[in-house]
Amino acid sequence: MICGVDEAGRGPLAGPVYAAAVILDPGRPIAGLADSKALSARRRAALSVLIKARALAWAVGHATVEEIDRLNILQASLLAMRRAVERLSLVPTEVLVDGPHCPQLGLRVRGIVGGDAEVGAISAASILAKTERDAEMLRLHARFPQYGFDRHKGYPTRRHLRELQRHGICEEHRRSFGPVKRILVGEIG
Repeated sequence: MICGVDEAGRGPLAGPVYAAAVILDPGRPIAGLADSKALSARRRAALSVLIKARALAWAVGHATVEEIDRLNILQASLLAMRRAVERLSLVPTEVLVDGPHCPQLGLRVRGIVGGDAEVGAISAASILAKTERDAEMLRLHARFPQYGFDRHKGYPTRRHLRELQRHGICEEHRRSFGPVKRILVGEIG
């Protein structure tokens, strides 16, 4: 009952940070699991469906923009991870987290740097976290089309920075992040 955990969305200037927790079923293997960043959007979507159908348990959690700004992105990521693990329908015997930082849980937890490329359950969590966050960014695009969230998913691309300059920030921008903070100060000052 090993649970893999990973997050998506630490670097963007907008939107929540997501995390997923997955307990794979050894009797129902899923070919092609890998770090979500190494997969195309189409492949991630197909694998997401398989993971949800074949895993013993899976869950997703997130931390809001407000929580990111209040706690900082690392603590918000750990909060999203904890929420994902706590939503699992099964209690894992061990939790393996991608990276050196682990959420506080009443379970045995171990961080594995590069785990999303080495441990199937972490790869699966990486894929679910990324696909769920991307879906949220598409919903945000429908509300705030001027920023182009459907293309850059909130990351600080040239287009996003240009649109921030043009339109200012919206409620989904992380005010504690440098580029957003500079625009906010410019708007106020």
